[in-house]
Formats: sequence, structure tokens, C-alpha cells
Amino acid sequence: MSAETSPTTGRLRHSLARPHTVPRRSLLQGLSCGFGWLAFQGLQAAADQQPHFSAPAKRVIFLFMDGGVSHVDTFDPKPELDRLSGQPAKWRPDVRSQAISAGRRWLGSLWKFRQRGQCGLPVSDLFPHQAHMIDRLCVIRSLTGETPLHGAQSLLLHTGRSIAAAPSIGSWVSYGLGRENENLPGYVVLNNDWIPNGGFQNFSSSFLPAAHEAAMVRAAGTPVDNIQPAVAPELQQLRLKFLRNMDGKFAAQQGTAAGIESAIRNYETAARMQTLVPDLCDVSGETQATQSLYGVDRDDSFDKLYALQCLRARRLAEAGVRFIEITCPNTHANNSPWDQHGDLRRRHTENARITDQPVAALLADLEQRGMLDETLVVWAGEMGRTPHSGGTDGRDHHVSGYTIWMAGGGIRGGMSFGETDEMGMSAVASPLDIHDIHATILHQLGIHHEQLTWRFGGREMRLTDVHGNVVKEILS
Repeated sequence: MSAETSPTTGRLRHSLARPHTVPRRSLLQGLSCGFGWLAFQGLQAAADQQPHFSAPAKRVIFLFMDGGVSHVDTFDPKPELDRLSGQPAKWRPDVRSQAISAGRRWLGSLWKFRQRGQCGLPVSDLFPHQAHMIDRLCVIRSLTGETPLHGAQSLLLHTGRSIAAAPSIGSWVSYGLGRENENLPGYVVLNNDWIPNGGFQNFSSSFLPAAHEAAMVRAAGTPVDNIQPAVAPELQQLRLKFLRNMDGKFAAQQGTAAGIESAIRNYETAARMQTLVPDLCDVSGETQATQSLYGVDRDDSFDKLYALQCLRARRLAEAGVRFIEITCPNTHANNSPWDQHGDLRRRHTENARITDQPVAALLADLEQRGMLDETLVVWAGEMGRTPHSGGTDGRDHHVSGYTIWMAGGGIRGGMSFGETDEMGMSAVASPLDIHDIHATILHQLGIHHEQLTWRFGGREMRLTDVHGNVVKEILS
């Protein structure tokens, strides 16, 4: 189907959307059920959407390592950097690598690297649990960013743009594939009581319909605000009916329905979530072995709450949520969890203790349930950290070459892709940017990244903007 613009909504219909054969104004005015029926039709259409082509993945779990994990201390060993550690650092000027102090010196890895798994890829001792899963991981060592600023890079990672007011990748996936389960939102953020730099814009639907906005589920306390109905179900249904009627009349008067259609979808989804979401967030029915695998029974509150969110992620994936993101907790007064300009050994160790076991458990649990092949797992921060330092226990912001990994969902495991130079400074082989990662994620979900569009501001907008290539070398 070729793309065309709706005369009433301005929406660019991509190849996943159903064409409306009846003008919306006539539909609103002519049907006794009014806009409520249209909202129901929209929900059904969203649930029935099909990908552009057959693909291995049905959903994404995004493990966001906010603040910038040091690539040269985790998945990208640099023997030459270790050899020259403590020597004055000299490098070709690179505006994408932050160096704000004089007298910089090379800083070798603070953790020992070892070859792991059958593939023999090196992983540092910082991640012993993920090291056991290395044969499932595709380690990408050549990602590059735009600017060494947390907010801009976080937005770039989430939205494909380093400025605000663009939809999150989770919103694009929800819009592109529709809901697998109409009783749940398409995009869920399992938050650990910390909003990353860039704010809620990281999870926004922006100009896409509000139905594709992220639903936030907190780790501690009540998972979702107002999830318990305040009135009897019969009264709640009467209120929803009243809202549908009023919104339908307003939409008919205005001659436009895009925003109101999203509002009604949100009302009805919220009503259906009241039963399902509390059940999904309650992991007490999981076996003790499963809870111990994730570390839900660990003593530290940060440890157990992150483990809880990872276990909830698997349950939400099973229930049909398209895009699930898990954030990291910020354990101390810091700009972001992994942002160690100093105290690197202590705080990277702490963050690894919190996240390593649950992340590895999530991969193992998905695999043993037969879900990993259809679930694309992405582990990424918004940047890496400098191989040089102004001290002996800290690294600064670095986006000219850093590491993420992907697993499942048709991605080849037990391999690395791309390289940084011998000091870990710059991507020198197969450099990628985040648009390439986004294009690859969409491809594994069966979506052509150039065809998933929405008309806004006078042009067709897409997640990858005018960039992006599928990284075919990492596909199985």
C-alpha cells in the first residue's frame, strides 16, 4: 500500500494501517454509537496490524544502563591501554570525547578480562553472570554518538534525535506493530525510581497518538498509580460510556478526532489494566527457584527491586507487551547511575552487583521458556567512558567509540562486531550510529524503518529520520 495522508487527521498511513473507506465526519455523524464505536474499531485495527515482512522478533526488552558504562572495563579489552596506564595521554583531537582537565593520563582497566564461553569472547570480572551468557550475546564495540552530554545522548538513544519532542522507539514499535494484547499498553517502562537525563521525553509518544506513550511501572510500593478502581465496576462503566458520548460529540463538532481517539483508547485500556497489571506485577506465584535465579530474594533493596523489575519484564513479555524498558536505580547523589567521573571502582562494582545477575537471569529464563528467539534484548547506555583520566579512579564522557550488546530475536550470539583503536578511543572498524541500531531493531520486528512514518510538520517523520542501515552482519 502506498502512503497517503488522511484529509481529516493529517496522518500519514504507513503500510501497516488500514484505510478508512468512509469519511470520518460522516461516520461520526451517522452512527448512533458515535465515537465509542470508532475507538473500538481503532483498538481492533491496532491489535490486528501485521509487520511488513516475516521476522523473528515479536517484542523488545531494552535494558538501559543510564550514565555510560565503561567499555574498556567491561566488553572491550585494550592490552595496550593497560600497558601504558599512568603515562601521559595524547590523542587526535575529538570533540566527541570529553576531556575537561589538563594532565590527562591513560587509565588501564580496573578489572581483569577473561575469555568466556565456547566463543571465547573476553568479558571482564565486573560481569561474571553475563559472562556465562556470552554465547548468546552479540557485542557491538563500534557505536558512536553525537555529543558527550547525558541528556542529548539519552534522547538520541531513545528517540533518534538529540533534542526533545520526538517519539521514543518504544512508541514507534507500539504504533508500528499494534498491541499484541489489547488489555495492556504496547510500551511499558519498568522504572527504578529514577528518571534518566532527558526526562520523560525519553518515553514520550510526542506527535504519535498518546495511546503509544509509555506506561510507567515503579519498582517499590504500588506499581501503577490509581490502578485500583475507586468506584464499583458498574459505575465505572457508566462513567466511561458518558466520556465516550461526550468525546464523540466534541469530535463531531470539531471535525477532527485524532487526539480524542487516543484519549478514548487510553481510558478503555486503563479500565482493562485494572485486573491484569496488578497480577502481572505480583511475582509471588513464581517458583522460589525462579525468584532466586533473578535475585529477588537478595538482601539489598536496590538489588532485589532491580531483580523484581527484570522478572516482571519476562511476565509482561509473556503477556504480549511489545516494548519493555528497564531503567537502573541511582544509588547515590550522582548525575546518573553509571556516570563515574570518580570513584569508578566502587560505583561500577555496585551497579554491576545490582544489574548483572538479573540481566543474565532474564536471558536464561527467556531461553529456557522458548522465548528468547522471539524476544530481542538490547543492553545499552547512552555513551561510554574515556580511556584517559584526570585521576586514577574515574573516567569522563565518551561517544567516539563505545559498546552495547544485543541478544535473541534473530541476532547472532557469541560474536563481536566492530572495533575501537588500540586505546579504545575511536571506532575504527565498522563504525555505527544509533540510527543503525534502530533500523536493525525494527528490521528484526518485521518493519522497514524507512516505511514506518507519520506525517508531522509538513513531512513524513520516522524514527531513523534520514539515516540508518540494517546491520546485516549480526543477523542469524
